[in-house]
Amino acid sequence: MKMSMGPVGRHLLGLAVAGLTLATGGAAFAELGQPAAWEWTLQQSASPVMDNIVWFHNFLFVLITLITLFVLALLVIVVVKFNARANPVPSRTTHNTLIEVAWTLVPVLILVGISVPSFRLLFLELDVPKADLTIKATGKQWYWSYAYPDNGKFEFDSLMAQDKQPRLLGVDNEMVVPVNKVVRVQVTGADVIHAFALPAFGVKIDAIPGRLNETWFKATTTGMFYGQCSELCGKDHAFMPIAIRVVNDQEFASWVETAKKKYASGGTSTYASTAGPTQ
Repeated sequence: MKMSMGPVGRHLLGLAVAGLTLATGGAAFAELGQPAAWEWTLQQSASPVMDNIVWFHNFLFVLITLITLFVLALLVIVVVKFNARANPVPSRTTHNTLIEVAWTLVPVLILVGISVPSFRLLFLELDVPKADLTIKATGKQWYWSYAYPDNGKFEFDSLMAQDKQPRLLGVDNEMVVPVNKVVRVQVTGADVIHAFALPAFGVKIDAIPGRLNETWFKATTTGMFYGQCSELCGKDHAFMPIAIRVVNDQEFASWVETAKKKYASGGTSTYASTAGPTQ
């Protein structure tokens, strides 16, 4: 028997195919280090800190799902077993010691189980290991300035480039770092509060005028990685991207020599210190 499909059926089939394509193949169009269309997960990790963030996120997702299903099951049992029709004579029980202890103790144990990896992740983010490279990032309205005190003390500005892709993320001068090296980033603000955020590296820290904050990352793969200012800082807040190019050691050494000449007149930073602690 030959079956025909009407206009409504063809429309529904088209929507189903499109949805399946987005769900299964959308990630194929995503590039490492930048957001993807229809993305509903965290960006792909490119640092040890982000690896831990992804693990903790997935751990909490599974735990919360199990708790939700358990509570839903209890609600269904109560609705079915203790409604007026199924249970015409209601129980006169006033308390149950075992249940009361359980619903107090079990949530405490769950919260403790969450707190242990949570504090471990927090200390991993805040305890800056011995750095192979120090960079100072200064947030300004509305661009970033980067200084390399370990490599000749040159400094340059990084502004959004209208003619570069990806849209609203491409810049004229990227921060360049070597792969598999611990990069300490000292962050401050020149005018108002900004925030230095790189999703693929698990980095997000405020840039506050008069204060020097520190964070770190260790890029585990080469390529371009993008972030944005994540603190509302004025009318052009949405046009203040962060772009980091991760290269191998040889390419980084070559770039440093070129940058020393290119940015020789850019001045040196008065904020960054390769040995000073976070203030």
